Amino acid sequence: MNNSVMDLPLLNLAIAYVFVLLLLVLSKARGVGRERLILLATVRMTVQLTAMGFVLLFVFERPSWWLTLLMVGIMLTFAIHNADKRIQLPLSRELKRLMALCMVAGYVVTSLVFFFLVLRVRPWFDPQYCIPISGMIVGNAMTGIALGANKLTSGMREKRVMAENSLMLGATPAAATRQIVNDAFDSAILPTMNNMLTMGIVSLPGMMTGQILSGTFPLTAIKYQIGIMLAILGCTALTVILFVTLGYKTFFTPGQALRDEDYNI
Repeated sequence: MNNSVMDLPLLNLAIAYVFVLLLLVLSKARGVGRERLILLATVRMTVQLTAMGFVLLFVFERPSWWLTLLMVGIMLTFAIHNADKRIQLPLSRELKRLMALCMVAGYVVTSLVFFFLVLRVRPWFDPQYCIPISGMIVGNAMTGIALGANKLTSGMREKRVMAENSLMLGATPAAATRQIVNDAFDSAILPTMNNMLTMGIVSLPGMMTGQILSGTFPLTAIKYQIGIMLAILGCTALTVILFVTLGYKTFFTPGQALRDEDYNI
């Protein structure tokens, strides 16, 4: 097995941008009208990843607990902001605060278990492990909570009459919104589950591929990837279940009546 890392010259990398040109041509030819978004996404991806490369070089050369926590804090902040932007219906301030708290709580619990009991990284703040793995965990939790929030808010609007009827028949808010909450949770974790179903057969995950390309023994890379996928599943599930089981309460008054329909709009 070749343990050397093959360098990728900038000229060779530039050739890969031909795929962006292909997408631009297809978008223009079909009249989709996404050319501006395609260019913006490509430029942002390139700039952000390049900048992150230099930041990681700096952090890796000066490993310290506060730098690692700062990087994780920045990740969480941007994840919360992007999750909010992905939600179709505007959220109330209460729901936004809850989203932030659930994201942080889900990550903290998952990372404590994964880094201290599974990986047992020494020192615990080793940026080589903590930062990239945290990025994968937080990124997937961000997608999950955005899906869950979308489903919860739309469900509370679309099934408002059903919930009101249940309340009039004596149901508690928890019972009246049980199906809505369950649908939101299911919608949030389904992409992760589908990803796990095809992993190893249809696709090789990014971290596993990166480790193999860097010369890591494939079975070692597989063990890492399994552990990370389980951590992603755990963080996504914990984050979303906290959000949906607490979030539905914000749609009710202290007297257990549904708030006005424009409460979150």
